[in-house]
Amino acid sequence: MKALKFIFSKLIIGIVRFYQLAISPWLGSSCRYSPTCSHYMIEAVNEWGPLKGFWLGLKRIGRCHPWGSDGYDPVPENPDKKKLKS
Repeated sequence: MKALKFIFSKLIIGIVRFYQLAISPWLGSSCRYSPTCSHYMIEAVNEWGPLKGFWLGLKRIGRCHPWGSDGYDPVPENPDKKKLKS
C-alpha cells in the first residue's frame, strides 16, 4: 500500500511539475493565491497523500476565479502527520 501511495504521489507531482515547466510559462501568472495553485497541489499531496492532497488541490483550483477571494491560503496541516513527528 505504501508503494502505491508513493507511486501516485510522484505521478501527480510529476504532472503538476510538467504543467509548471511546459504550460504555465505560456499562460502567464494568473493565480489569485499564494502559494500558487500548482505549488499548493504539490504541498497538499506531500502533506496529505495522493487522494486527499489531490482533492484539496482540485478544490483550491475551483476557488481560483475572478469572483473568488485572493491572498495567502496555505495547505491545512495534517494532524496525523504532526503526531508522527513528535
